[in-house]
Amino acid sequence: MIWEGSKRSEGERSEPERSGEPSQIAGAEQSPGRRESRVPDPEVPEKAKRRRYSAQYKRRILKEADQCREPGEVGALLRREGLYWSNLQTWRRQREEGTLAGLTPRKRGRKPAPKNPLAGRVKDLERENRQLHRKLQRAEIMLDIQKKASELLGIPLARLESENEEDD
Repeated sequence: MIWEGSKRSEGERSEPERSGEPSQIAGAEQSPGRRESRVPDPEVPEKAKRRRYSAQYKRRILKEADQCREPGEVGALLRREGLYWSNLQTWRRQREEGTLAGLTPRKRGRKPAPKNPLAGRVKDLERENRQLHRKLQRAEIMLDIQKKASELLGIPLARLESENEEDD
């Protein structure tokens, strides 16, 4: 049985969108200057999308929650924003600890290994070392060819004093 004195307006049970604008019901009058809001898709997505909150958004919600004085205001704020009480508690704890970095979303997963500042220099030196080894091998091959050619031609090679010392 419907009571005549308790008529509801069309928008009484609707909740405002998260953007802060009131939701629009079909047939409800739209105030000038307001854009028409989208009707949410009733289909459940295959995989839930992880929500990320900016530091500015977290500070704004904490400020609004701190201004709530009447019973039920914080709950209404959380419902309006689609948040949980645990979100609010975590953000308050982070604010009290003074970790402003804690208010920004953290990147999940394994942290990248810190780069060695000398890694580039080591790489350059290793490349230079390989080049010098190749040059040395070519020079040794050329010397061996010269020694064999001098032996075939019967030209004696004068030994250097450094070679004499190494042979002893």
